[in-house]
Amino acid sequence: MSTSDHGFSTRAIHAGQEPDSRTGAVVPPIYQSSTFVQDGIGGFRDGYEYARSANPTRDSLQELLASLEGGTAAFSFASGLAAEDALLRSVLRPGSRVVMGNDVYGGTHRLVNRVWTPWGVTLETVEMTDLDAVRAAVRPGETDVLWVETPSNPLMKVSDVTALAEIGHAAGALVVVDNTFASPALQQPLALGADVVVHSTTKYIGGHSDVVGGAVVVRDDELAEKIGFVQFGAGAVSAPMEAWLTVRGIKTLAVRVERHSSNALAIARELEGHPAIERVFYPGLESHPGHELAARQMSAFGGMLSVSLTAGAATARRFAESTEIFQLAESLGGVESLIGYPTEMTHASVRGTELEVPDTVVRLSVGIEDVADLLADVRQALDRAQA
Repeated sequence: MSTSDHGFSTRAIHAGQEPDSRTGAVVPPIYQSSTFVQDGIGGFRDGYEYARSANPTRDSLQELLASLEGGTAAFSFASGLAAEDALLRSVLRPGSRVVMGNDVYGGTHRLVNRVWTPWGVTLETVEMTDLDAVRAAVRPGETDVLWVETPSNPLMKVSDVTALAEIGHAAGALVVVDNTFASPALQQPLALGADVVVHSTTKYIGGHSDVVGGAVVVRDDELAEKIGFVQFGAGAVSAPMEAWLTVRGIKTLAVRVERHSSNALAIARELEGHPAIERVFYPGLESHPGHELAARQMSAFGGMLSVSLTAGAATARRFAESTEIFQLAESLGGVESLIGYPTEMTHASVRGTELEVPDTVVRLSVGIEDVADLLADVRQALDRAQA
């Protein structure tokens, strides 16, 4: 079935998902095989030799991801950080320079700062919503990668992908967008001018908190060849079961993010103005400084929000530990609601740096439960936190 002209939800269900040719099974089988029989030496069947180089289940996911992000090729990895590392291996060398936002996921910053800088790569962080500051930081002939995360984790800053792509390209830099928070259902960075999209597919793409994975999606054939070689040569590929689970999750992505977004907006509006809340970080609120930009480059505002507690760190900790439906856990983007305390959980690795998250901030990944139950849970947790 050709799906290139179909809408997003149709492609999410059908792209790369041909029924099994032998049995007609609507859901393609999991090819849980490490190797493939050859018809004579070098006689590969459909090109399959060994599962690190290619596997039909992983290929079906990669075709699906490329379709959803509007890329020419996609690569599925064992984790989001493995995906980011493979991309960086493909484009960096000693002396390379990376510019990224000062509010990115702590693991991304740690990867470049702790793994790549000892190999001679320079990292600079900048306020990505300040285009003049980005222009000053992205120096022509020196900057190899401009790394954008929008909305950002956990302060929900919204960056102008089109404007940043123009700045990056004018300097000869590769423009990478981490689209994990929005997902391709809400934001299409390649269409906005970016060169590469990265994902932790663990999050909204998988959507059920039962799989760990990552992805890189590109639109340049030369870059795709480089990443494909690193994927094969370094080997951090997603396993067949993980690839199949991710495909399963993607089929409901569009309807899930609609519910995530509506629930999160209701909670953000409930918390805005609450006496215990100093600030709500959610781009769906008109008070958010990036609201108008988010409305232009996203189709909805997503399921992530953060709040800063008025009474300080101790109250913030009690709030994070007092919810009942929201479960205290790292990660995000699953059907169940989660709550976290970034400074000691997801962003503990960046304490003491420019990326340090204030200790008054609590992050919520709003699930798809009944919104009335979620609102009641947040209210009782705030009451307990202030008691």
